[in-house]
Amino acid sequence: MAAVSQRTSFGVAGLQATERFDATAQILASFSVVQLVVYAGAQVPIGLLLDKVGPRILIISGSVLMAMGQAFLAISTNVPMGLVGRILVGSGDAMVFVSVLKLLPLWFSGSRIPVLTQLVGTFGQMGQLVSLFPFHLLLVQFGWTPAFSVMSGLALASLLIAVSLIRNGPGWAHLSTSAPMRTRDRLSAAWKQPGTRLGFWTHFTTSFMLNVFLLSWGYPFLVQGQGLDGDFASALMSIFVVVAILYGPFLGALTARYPDKRSNFALGVIAAMTLMWAVVLFWPGAAPLWVLILLLVAVAAGGPSSVIAFDFARTFNPPHLMGTAVGLVNTGGFFGGFVTIYLVGAIMDWQYVANGSNGELYNLPAFRIALLVQFVMAFIGVTFMLIERGKARRQGTKIPA
Repeated sequence: MAAVSQRTSFGVAGLQATERFDATAQILASFSVVQLVVYAGAQVPIGLLLDKVGPRILIISGSVLMAMGQAFLAISTNVPMGLVGRILVGSGDAMVFVSVLKLLPLWFSGSRIPVLTQLVGTFGQMGQLVSLFPFHLLLVQFGWTPAFSVMSGLALASLLIAVSLIRNGPGWAHLSTSAPMRTRDRLSAAWKQPGTRLGFWTHFTTSFMLNVFLLSWGYPFLVQGQGLDGDFASALMSIFVVVAILYGPFLGALTARYPDKRSNFALGVIAAMTLMWAVVLFWPGAAPLWVLILLLVAVAAGGPSSVIAFDFARTFNPPHLMGTAVGLVNTGGFFGGFVTIYLVGAIMDWQYVANGSNGELYNLPAFRIALLVQFVMAFIGVTFMLIERGKARRQGTKIPA
């Protein structure tokens, strides 16, 4: 919960960040891009560390970095300082989720793991409520520094909880005494599994639209593109949490019961996300509220669906490689996210310059053109998903793809 709240806090602060740092759309996008680049780039080394030192140390270290990053962002007055803060937040955030996923098979076994994995994601999405409501309220009422200082305090609270309560579990003793592998061999063994690559592209395609919406362009699109009130747009984004709570456990149960249909569940949600974006972007004028709600529901379903990717990593890899495989898989959605976020910002700025810098930087026609890049990314992701699914099914495993 703490990690997700730190990750998404900047998503509702985009308009204030534009004023505070006097930033263009491309510079504003760079804050989320840098955070995601750090997050994605750290996944492989963190996955390797996870298999060597265990999840407890990494969760504690991540909490420290997130607290430092938000505290630094609170006092930032220019773009370079702000970027340093987001780099620290991204580094800490990168350590948490994969470490929690590693905890599950150390404490539990069997068909409970897919359900518990979804529950971890569901409770994590509660962190969005922190950024959408109390954080946003603090930001509007009291300003930048108090709001981000409180977020730093929340990360410190998570640090105390981690130190006090988290242990590696009874399964760690066996794994920690297994024969060591060289880093290159560990990476190669995990990536050679077609299930790992299927997980990467599943996470890529189910997550990137969610990251684009929550971490950067969703709030400006609703306010400046669709003309919604800022407070109402912030409240509307709580739909992401509601969908995670309702759909996550249901999808976890489906995945546990029908493991051979896992990729089909993910592809169905990808189709729904793509369809709803097409409806909204090609709607004449601003889309009605009910259409926007359907869009948010579809995009939000990508969060629980992305967890299926980690189930591929778990079932296609031996336990001593799971941390490495999960790290590789988790890179997918954030790699897709930062590429798309940056492309949207670049296209927005290009249109602004092409129009002679007349009018507003953020407007509906500009958003319509810039957000079309999501369809290209979805096509790439689905294509590779189908390729790797075919390879995974030909190889076979105890649980098919």
